[in-house]
Amino acid sequence: MSTVDEPTKTISDFEATLNKADTAVATFEKDDKTLTHVLRAQLRKNPTLIPALVLLVSIIAFSIVAPRFFGMGALSTVLKQTTVTGFIALAQTLVILTAGIDLSVGAILVISSLIMGNLAVISGLPVFLAVLIGFGFGGLMGFVNGVLVAKIKLPPFIVTLGTLSIFNALKLWYSQSESIRNADIEANASGLLWFGQGFNFSGASLSYGGITLILLAAALWYVLNHTAWGRHVHAIGDDPDAAMLSGINVDRTLISVYTVAGLICGFAAWIAIGRVGSVSPIAFDTVNLGSITAVVIGGTSLFGGRGSIIGSVLGAFIVGVFNTGLSLAGVDDYWQMFAAGCLVIVAVALDQWLRRASQ
Repeated sequence: MSTVDEPTKTISDFEATLNKADTAVATFEKDDKTLTHVLRAQLRKNPTLIPALVLLVSIIAFSIVAPRFFGMGALSTVLKQTTVTGFIALAQTLVILTAGIDLSVGAILVISSLIMGNLAVISGLPVFLAVLIGFGFGGLMGFVNGVLVAKIKLPPFIVTLGTLSIFNALKLWYSQSESIRNADIEANASGLLWFGQGFNFSGASLSYGGITLILLAAALWYVLNHTAWGRHVHAIGDDPDAAMLSGINVDRTLISVYTVAGLICGFAAWIAIGRVGSVSPIAFDTVNLGSITAVVIGGTSLFGGRGSIIGSVLGAFIVGVFNTGLSLAGVDDYWQMFAAGCLVIVAVALDQWLRRASQ
């Protein structure tokens, strides 16, 4: 069989065909972002901006509706009323940043306060030692929550819902459903009331508890934004599997988060005794909902990974401003609860809107 040899093409033959090639340069459509896209991206990067604006607008609005509201006396009252909720909101923020939730924070607070009160007032222990033991029990209860979530791999909602019932039963058993009166505390352990005291500054009455809240919030803000532990907390909230693959000890970090949250609740127990002047097993029964409300309004995502300690404190102040402002305006209590519920729904809807900025 014979074959016909084809002529070999030279480089010049290939170059000659280049004149017939398409000389157009690849182009890409420019993504012109609208004002809505830019606004949503900026609000996602700065979650504290929204609660700060809401707080400012709320103060201005209530000052117009109720002129008595715009005064150092009313504003300092708001700070005092939101001090305990603010502390619990700090603890709740740490847990929610990991995409969890802690429904037992209020029960931890009450048990710790009962331990402090019984040891200092009834057993006669020094106030510092009684506070230290109550503080430690708060951390222990948080540690139990953390172990159940991290090691047993149970959902945080179910775990803390169960421990809420357990801790509520324990506080009634330990206290025998009896309260400790203010007169007994003043007579035997007046140091428990220290955080309820304060000083006057430019017409405002500031308590040591309120000042401590601001200082603790600043410390936690620094830890979450400038330490490895804080970056690990955010990473676990974003994606725990990715965090584990990057070398983060997820279980240890989760346990530490719930333990720190318990310690904060234990410390808040001392603040609460000074705030109300007594110890009761049925006190602060709504602080769980109040803390979650403050955290959500403050811009922390319930899906984890994004939030702000400062925003949670501002969220607590927003709730306090609404309650105080509506009271001064003569609004009934049930409409105040209605307004708080609307705030939560709007905050969650806004969070969903911001989440779409990253998609």
